[in-house]
Amino acid sequence: MACQCGQGQKQTDKDKKLQAVFARYRGQKGALIPVLQASQDIYGYLPREVMERIAKELRIPFSKVFGVATFYAQFHLKPRGENIIRVCLGTACHVRGGAKVFAKLKEELQIEDGETTEDLKFTLESVACIGACGLAPVMVINEDTHGRLTPEKVPEILDRYR
Repeated sequence: MACQCGQGQKQTDKDKKLQAVFARYRGQKGALIPVLQASQDIYGYLPREVMERIAKELRIPFSKVFGVATFYAQFHLKPRGENIIRVCLGTACHVRGGAKVFAKLKEELQIEDGETTEDLKFTLESVACIGACGLAPVMVINEDTHGRLTPEKVPEILDRYR
């Protein structure tokens, strides 16, 4: 039975890619994490149906697949946004107003920490440190670093990604 994730031609492409992952790792010991990583790269997250297929293909219990997927922070069980926003709430950013920037992002996007907008455009995450303390407060959207932020700058920055 084919996975019901996605739609139409995109699904066919995703299914083919997933089959190629299974073919590459079939019979290899310790393949679960690389298969989960590759599957998440294909789908953007790990739908239950995909994890069930992984369990079947690797001949391991679903509970083990689910356990590994929920143990490691790198895996996501819900769809994520096209744009991932990570806001630093570490010491330097906190002292310089990071919490106010984060509050403005939550207000603008109408989501909470760890959530994704309904249109799947943005996922918002707080992090302990981005490693750009000299630019505090700072956020990273996808691979773009935005520093020396104020709440007033947030709408203009978000508009670049809409």
